Amino acid sequence: MSSTPEHEARAALMRAADVGDTVMGRFVSRCGAVQAVEAIRARTLPPDFAAREAAEERPADLGRRLSTWLARLTASDPVSDLVAGERSGARLIIPGDAEWPTQLDQLGAARPLGLWLHGSADLRFSCLRSVAVVGARAATAYGAHVAAQFGVGLSESGWTVVSGGAFGIDGAVHRGVLASESPTVVVLACGVDIAYPSEHHALFAAVRDQGVIVSECPPGVHPTRARFLIRNRLIAALSRGTVVVEAALRSGALNTATHALSLKRHLAAVPGPITSAQSAGCHRLLRDQKATCVTSPEELIDLVGVMGDDLAPLRRAPALPRDALSESTRRVLDAVPARGGAGPASIAVAAGVDLNTVLSALGGLAAAGYIERVPKGWRTRRTASPVYPKAQETLALNTPPPSAPTDHTPPPTDPDQFPTTESASPRGGAMPVV
Repeated sequence: MSSTPEHEARAALMRAADVGDTVMGRFVSRCGAVQAVEAIRARTLPPDFAAREAAEERPADLGRRLSTWLARLTASDPVSDLVAGERSGARLIIPGDAEWPTQLDQLGAARPLGLWLHGSADLRFSCLRSVAVVGARAATAYGAHVAAQFGVGLSESGWTVVSGGAFGIDGAVHRGVLASESPTVVVLACGVDIAYPSEHHALFAAVRDQGVIVSECPPGVHPTRARFLIRNRLIAALSRGTVVVEAALRSGALNTATHALSLKRHLAAVPGPITSAQSAGCHRLLRDQKATCVTSPEELIDLVGVMGDDLAPLRRAPALPRDALSESTRRVLDAVPARGGAGPASIAVAAGVDLNTVLSALGGLAAAGYIERVPKGWRTRRTASPVYPKAQETLALNTPPPSAPTDHTPPPTDPDQFPTTESASPRGGAMPVV
């Protein structure tokens, strides 16, 4: 890891300022990191910068902010941070480095001063085709299943998944990605040397081998509620789009969605059961038309990918054997009653076709198992309900096998010509022939 005055200055400022401090961001943009460190140590701010900031907040607040920066800067040791990070396998990247993702520049004054990375993957390369997948920590079984499915599908399609490494949706999607060879990016609200939650220690170890862990917090910094909300802007900014798998009406995932919208990035949401409180946030995004509904990784890639290159396959309804029937044959089949029976002449009238068409269609429909002969003519063949397995056995006992007309003998044109045999009644008992 290269250690330059700029790296040391930014490492010191990352100790001095809170994460996401926009005043510090404007200060560094105005003066540069090295000059900003010198100005803070001298307890002076450039007059034009101080005047502009004083117009935004009270001068006393700006003075307290400067005092806080100075106290933290005095206690910092940026060289030790860089050495300790390198010893543990971590590295600090800053704007201008080859690994710096340039899409973070869209954050403006909220752009991080630098990023600590720990992992084998190159962050900038990994984020060229990346999607943020976020959701509730208290995920349901449905949400965890969908998140893992998205992780597997996105990674197999060559997309990097960015998430926060938390319980619930985050952990499920990271595990789904790790099932393949694609990298995954974990953005923490603490130092990269701290496993939070601690139960994800093994997960983070696997991510370091296959992906990269990212944080704008210096090593040793523990998470706070404010840091979780602030780091969400990085999750949204690193990726081309964000999908919310599950989210309650009060959820940190909705905060990430807000950042994605402010950055003009794609936002998607996965629908869930309307009775689930963990999907209420997703449904509100969809109802307010802030997010696009997606139900598969392919649909998400279609949304965030390159137009014309990443199209989702068109989902069609399942094909049924009935679809292959001709129009006239389908009309004949629709005219055959489900109960009782009807002769060819009655079927022809109901179908609106001539008698010869009916006679030619009945034989084929019977051979295909659509209809069956009964003493009163023809009726549709009943099938067992899949809900009750015993129904098939009962149907087999009470229903004789269908008899299709032979090639040489056309079906009778009058019900009175049927053989005098017994047949199953609609209630399953024997029906006397009349």
